[in-house]
Amino acid sequence: MAAETYDLIVRGGQAWTTAGLVPVDIGVRGGKFAALGDLPRAAAGTVVDATGLTVLPGVIDSQVHFREPGLEHKEDLESGTRGAVLGGVTAVFEMPNTKPSTLNADDLAAKLNLARGRAWCDHAFYMGGSAENVEHLPVLERLPGCCGVKVFMGASTGTLLVPDDATLDRILAHGARRMAVHCEDEERMNARKALAQAPGATPHLHPVVRDVESALLATQRLIRLARKHGRRVHVLHVTTEEEMLFLRDHKDVATVEATPQHLTLAAPDCYDRLGTFAQMNPPIRETRHREGLWRAVRDGTVDVIGSDHAPHTREEKSKPYPESPSGMPGVQTLLPLLLDHMNAGRLSLARLVDLTSAGAARIFGLAAKGRIALGYDADLTLVDLAARREITESWMATKSGWTPFAGTTVTGWPVATIIRGNVVMRDDALLGTPIGTPIRFVDTLSKEG
Repeated sequence: MAAETYDLIVRGGQAWTTAGLVPVDIGVRGGKFAALGDLPRAAAGTVVDATGLTVLPGVIDSQVHFREPGLEHKEDLESGTRGAVLGGVTAVFEMPNTKPSTLNADDLAAKLNLARGRAWCDHAFYMGGSAENVEHLPVLERLPGCCGVKVFMGASTGTLLVPDDATLDRILAHGARRMAVHCEDEERMNARKALAQAPGATPHLHPVVRDVESALLATQRLIRLARKHGRRVHVLHVTTEEEMLFLRDHKDVATVEATPQHLTLAAPDCYDRLGTFAQMNPPIRETRHREGLWRAVRDGTVDVIGSDHAPHTREEKSKPYPESPSGMPGVQTLLPLLLDHMNAGRLSLARLVDLTSAGAARIFGLAAKGRIALGYDADLTLVDLAARREITESWMATKSGWTPFAGTTVTGWPVATIIRGNVVMRDDALLGTPIGTPIRFVDTLSKEG
């Protein structure tokens, strides 16, 4: 009998499959998982020796800002996705607050075209929800390459800002896919802006200006209206213990994201060390909130981890507070930070996999992604759980050139990134050329053919 042949075999690793962590060889054919088992005599065009490594489903980062079009001096789709694959990420969801904002079919088509031949990983783009396009959202949200609608209740400008309940109510009423929301109460934050504009104001005031109540009020408003319309929502980058306790009672309509930054940093230390470079929206808060987020990770309230990768240049971040912009790079450090937290006992490997791949696939309805199973896209992230590495700015691919975690030593490191059976990163080196394609969703398959 002739030996089985595959395009790729990943041999000798411990893989996280539907049976848990098991020693298994993985055969890939046509970009899909074709065999899981003992494949000692099988042949392949490419064989990856995974001895001593842990093989995870490809990591999915469901919140990144890659700044293209319009803000390419900070980041673009090539550099952002390059950082993603260097960090073990195989797919990303990109946000609509570019210039122009992503508000119609032409805007989405332009982004998909910009990504073609330049994106290192698979990708999808959010459609911004606003008063300007609300009537068209049921059609827009189902376009191929769209991961859903994103709404900014605070912390945005122009037509992307939806500060009032009347507009939010209309957006929730128009469409059916799960809607992602940035929850901060614009009215309350505006009333508190004077605190940041007082003489001598420092970034330590950022979580005071954008206080717990600003976040909780917006989240409560969102859930009330989501229930009114029976609309599924996804609450992004939750930062407060109070929100987590509230959302725990509303999991039928709401899924929840946390970020590695809010799980790792805490005030006031981060502002003491990093100043405006620790500034993001919603803010890094005190230790009690970080502990509340970790409890929500452990008890299942948190569904996914997204990086909220939102780079700005050093020059921009060095402006005095509050002129300094909010946001920091994160896509490349998402997995190293979580592996380090896992090694420190803060979460299990099973929980890490659920938060970085299975969770996003489940709640957003990714088609054939998010698990190591026959017939699924062969997306894999190979990690060395024992490797000790220092995060350095020289390792970062982002155009901004910095990370708040520079100098941090972590235990656990991504050593290979495989996308649809193609090895695109091995041992910190990029391989081949960008092969990223639009992610497919079960809600839009009829539009894709």
